Amino acid sequence: MSTTRPYSPGDRGPEPGVGGASGASGGGAPREGVIAEGVPEGPPVSAPAGGGRTRRMSFEGESGVVPLARDFTRQALYAWGWLPAANADQRAAAEDVLLVVSELVTNACLHAEGPDELWIACDNKVLRIEVSDRGAGQPAPRTPHRAGRPGGHGMFIVQRLCLDWGVIRTPGATGKTVWAEVGGPGAPGAPLG
Repeated sequence: MSTTRPYSPGDRGPEPGVGGASGASGGGAPREGVIAEGVPEGPPVSAPAGGGRTRRMSFEGESGVVPLARDFTRQALYAWGWLPAANADQRAAAEDVLLVVSELVTNACLHAEGPDELWIACDNKVLRIEVSDRGAGQPAPRTPHRAGRPGGHGMFIVQRLCLDWGVIRTPGATGKTVWAEVGGPGAPGAPLG
C-alpha cells in the first residue's frame, strides 16, 4: 500500500481543512457524524480498561472514507501525544496505526458494503481500532500469503503490525466489528513495524 502524501504523518502537524473530524473539543463544532472526545454516544465494543480516551466517527453519508478515517485518526494521535513523533519508534507506531486504520476501512469498503463507524480507544500502552460494518464475511489473512501478487494483503498487514485482532458479532444483529490493537511506542510486546 502506498500513499500520495509527500511527508510521513510524524513530520507535520494536523492537516488543515479537515473540518471538525478530529472530534477535538475547543473551537468550532464537531463535524456531522463525529462525536467529540469524551462524549461518545456509547462505548466501543471493548474500550481499554483504566480510563482511556476514545473517539468515534460515523461514515453515514460520507464518501472518500479511507482518507477521512486516516485524517480523523491522525488528529486523534496528535491530541493523545502520539504525534508529533519525537523519535523513530514513535513515528513507526503512529504510521502503523494509520496503516491499520486504512486497511480495516478499505476491507469494509471492498468486502462488507462499506464501514459504518470507526472507534479509536487509547490508553498509554495500547491503541484499539474498531471498524463496524454490515457485512457477513469473516476477514482472514490470505494463505498462503504471496507478497508479489497485487491485492489480498490487508489482513496480513494487520496481523503483522498488531498485538492482536479479531471480529466481534452481536447475536441477532447484522454486521460485525473488526478490531485491532497496536502497541504504543516502547510498549512491551509492541511490534517493531
